[in-house]
Amino acid sequence: MHHVMHHSKLIEIFCSCDDFCLLFEKAKSSGLSIGKSRKPTRVTQMSESEIMTIVIFYHLSGFKCFEYYYRELILKGLSDYFPQAVSYERFVSLMPRSIPLLYFYLVLCRCGQYTGIYYADSKKLPVCHNKRIHQNRVFANLADRGKSSMGWFFGFKLFLVINQYGQIMRCQITKASKADNNCQWMIKFFQGLKGRIFADKGFISSKAFCQLFKDGLKLITGIRNNMKNRLMDLQEKWWLKKRGVIESVNDILMTVCDIDHTRHRSPFNFIVNLFAGVIAYTYLDKLPSVLSKKLSLC
Repeated sequence: MHHVMHHSKLIEIFCSCDDFCLLFEKAKSSGLSIGKSRKPTRVTQMSESEIMTIVIFYHLSGFKCFEYYYRELILKGLSDYFPQAVSYERFVSLMPRSIPLLYFYLVLCRCGQYTGIYYADSKKLPVCHNKRIHQNRVFANLADRGKSSMGWFFGFKLFLVINQYGQIMRCQITKASKADNNCQWMIKFFQGLKGRIFADKGFISSKAFCQLFKDGLKLITGIRNNMKNRLMDLQEKWWLKKRGVIESVNDILMTVCDIDHTRHRSPFNFIVNLFAGVIAYTYLDKLPSVLSKKLSLC
C-alpha cells in the first residue's frame, strides 16, 4: 500500500513537471527570454522532466543519501519508470541543468493562493561547521558569515513567506549577512502581496512599514522591549500569536524534506537540493496551517 501511494506521488510529480517543461520550451521557442541559459554541449537520453522528478521525489522518498537513493531506487526499484536512466556519476553532472527549470516551476506552478494573511521568516542555511569555515573551498566566494539567534554561522539565508494554510508564497536565498529588516530587500521580496504579513521582531523597519503600507501590505511584528507599545486590534494580535506556523514549515523543510546539510560538493548541487526540497514540501498531503472560523481579515 505504501509503495502504491509512493508511486502515485511519483507519477503526479512527473506529469506536472512534464507539462511545465513543454510550456517552458514553448515559451523559449516563441522568443521569450528566460535568463541567460547556455545550450548543453552533450545531449542526454533522459528528459528534463525526468531529471526534475528524480531530484524532487528524493525529498519524499525517506532516503537520506542521494547516491544510495539513485543507485537502489531509481536504477533498480523504479527502473520500469526510468528505462533511460543514466549512471549515478552522469546524473550528478546533469543536475545543474535543472536549476532554472526548478526555480521557474516553483515560482510559477507551486506557489499558494493569495489570501491576504501571510507569515514571513528567515532561516539559516549553514554550508559547513564553524570550525571548518577556513577550509571550505566549495562556497569560498559565495557564502559569508551571518548571525542568528543561535549565534554565528557560515552560509546563506532562506527567506520564506507562507499563507495561513502553510502554502509557500515566496522563497528566496540570500547571503547569510543579509539583514531581515533590510528595507529595499523587504519591499522587493514582498512585492505583489496585499493584506497583512506577520513576522518576528527581526523584520522591524519603520521605513519598510510605510512603503509596504502604501503598496497595500501591512507589516505586523512583535515589539522590542525598548519600543513604545502600539495599538493592535484583537484580530491582528491573534494572527500574530500564530506565527509559529512558519517555524513548523521550516522544521518540515529541514527534517522531512531535508534541505539542510553541510556536505555539498558543489554550489550547483546545493541549489538543486534546496529548490527540489522546497518543491517536494508543496507535494505533502498535509501542511501546517492556521484555521479559524471566528476570525477573518479577508
